[in-house]
Amino acid sequence: MNDTAAASGVVLPDTDMSALRVWLGAVGIEPRGEITGARIGFGQSNLTYVMSDEAGARWVLRRPPVGHLLASAHDVAREARILSALADTDVPVPRIYGVCRDDTVSPVPIVAMEYVDGTVLSDRRAAEPLPLETRHAVGIWMTDTLARIHTVDLDAVGLSDLASHKPYAPRQLKRWSTQWEQSKTREIPELDALTRRLAATMPEQHETTLVHGDFHLRNVMIDPASGAVTAALDWELSTLGDPLADIGSTLAYWPEPTDAVLLGEPVEVMDGFCDRGELARAYLQRTGRDPQALKYWHALGLWKVAIIAEGVLRRARDNPANRAAAGVPTPAHVDDFVARAVAVADDAGL
Repeated sequence: MNDTAAASGVVLPDTDMSALRVWLGAVGIEPRGEITGARIGFGQSNLTYVMSDEAGARWVLRRPPVGHLLASAHDVAREARILSALADTDVPVPRIYGVCRDDTVSPVPIVAMEYVDGTVLSDRRAAEPLPLETRHAVGIWMTDTLARIHTVDLDAVGLSDLASHKPYAPRQLKRWSTQWEQSKTREIPELDALTRRLAATMPEQHETTLVHGDFHLRNVMIDPASGAVTAALDWELSTLGDPLADIGSTLAYWPEPTDAVLLGEPVEVMDGFCDRGELARAYLQRTGRDPQALKYWHALGLWKVAIIAEGVLRRARDNPANRAAAGVPTPAHVDDFVARAVAVADDAGL
């Protein structure tokens, strides 16, 4: 069987699969027989594929989305650097085999990483077999994983130069305001007003840690027996900043049945799973950090998710190849995130 035939079961956008097979061998992955694969993931940003060969070996390939990319977004090589740095810590992450930067293979970098056993709770079918106590444990394990991320010794793992050490809130406001201007499909005055409020009420930052940046249920793999996190995934938004920003984003992504608009049928609203209050309490009890500052970061997290959702909608409209099987947010979803952010900001007195 020649390389072209061996790669016939896989379609990665703009990729010479025969050349990719040669590169895989150079980083220690030596496929036997035909390679097959499928795109996975709820998200619509970097594209992720689980690959396998005829001997049953599995690994994961990850590349940026197709089409126009905003500056600094979707940097899979940077993400691979972070995962490699965390390999010897107690943060659960997949091992990186290598980063392909060969233009003859692909015009964009491709990362090869370890396939980790576990379950991604991407839909209700994945969560239904879990007992109620396991469902509840998932949220508690997620807050524990966040706490581990936030105690990583940046100097020891070589990540102290990953990003600026300047206060995180102004950096976030500047970055995501810029993303909004570059990716929005319409004007939302309520979002612009909230941006001004968040800029005027920034809490003092007391520490700088590694921040995952996008920590929610579909970005972790869990052990279906215990609910423990077996891998934290999707580190493309990781940076250095205020650790409360991470749990704020987690709360922003975590829906409850009373939310006005829900994307699909979210797992988090099923019986047994923690609610937002439980997640916040578990993290604060584990870390001793400031509850009032967390309210600010919850509001900013919802504001940021609204901007991200608008960007996802824009990319999917620009190029249908970037659509995930779960669909894309609608303008109503974006508006709901903005409304919830305003409500949290009001409740916090911001």
